[in-house]
Amino acid sequence: MMRDAIKRKNRNAGTYITLCVLSVFVLIPIIYMVSTSFKTIDEILTAPKATLFPVSPSAEGYVNMWSKYPFVQYIKNSCIVVLASTVVAVLFSTLAGYGFSRFNFRGRGALLMFILVTQMFPSVMLYVPYYKLLALMHLSNTHMGLILVYIGSVIPFCSWMMYGFFNGISRELDEAAMIDGCGRIRTFWQIVMPLTLPGLISTTIYAFIQGWNEYMFAMIFTTSDSLRTLPVAIGQMSKSYSVYWNELMAASCLSSVPLIVVFVFLQRYFISNMTGGAVKE
Repeated sequence: MMRDAIKRKNRNAGTYITLCVLSVFVLIPIIYMVSTSFKTIDEILTAPKATLFPVSPSAEGYVNMWSKYPFVQYIKNSCIVVLASTVVAVLFSTLAGYGFSRFNFRGRGALLMFILVTQMFPSVMLYVPYYKLLALMHLSNTHMGLILVYIGSVIPFCSWMMYGFFNGISRELDEAAMIDGCGRIRTFWQIVMPLTLPGLISTTIYAFIQGWNEYMFAMIFTTSDSLRTLPVAIGQMSKSYSVYWNELMAASCLSSVPLIVVFVFLQRYFISNMTGGAVKE
């Protein structure tokens, strides 16, 4: 038993050391991004070699970022598009997941498979169809058009996630609630939904992250500067003949703040339920 305990400790120590080393590789680019945002452009361009930390820390990048670009408008655009698309997508995904989990109807299996198959195709295949549809509905270069595109892009996987979470809840609860006089809608909202709160949160986080980081759809379907989202605005900061790296890194740090906040407070729901809701029972 002593030998087994020693072997177990050594194995755990090796695992922790490996994770620490891998974490360093993951964190170095992030540290370098934050560090570069506090460098002056002269230090970045004239230094003989790249340094991990600034020699003379400066807020020049952040000051220039706010003064040269309308980032308040970009942040507002991202919040409008991402929050609206996340709320609608999660609502419909929840209803779809519950319907697939609790009702048997003709074509149910084929429809579930079709939803899953749509996730296997690259998003580049959707640019032209989405563009034609938005132009047909006169929604190109509008927030509403971009919201609809984001909703359509995340609903399939979110529906599968919620379907898995609902499958993890016994149908006997529904039957017991309806025997006590609850209708189907009341059973859904008052009995089943509270039990799927962790899954609902993880699905919301997934939809939010997908929308907040999305670049190509926003770049193609919005041409006005006043409608640009944050990722597109950051991408446009790279000019043909000059790139102010401190300003670019400062904008990237700003864009990362909401995602960091979401993960700090809700990571346990996201990590523990991501795989649990994405599999078929």
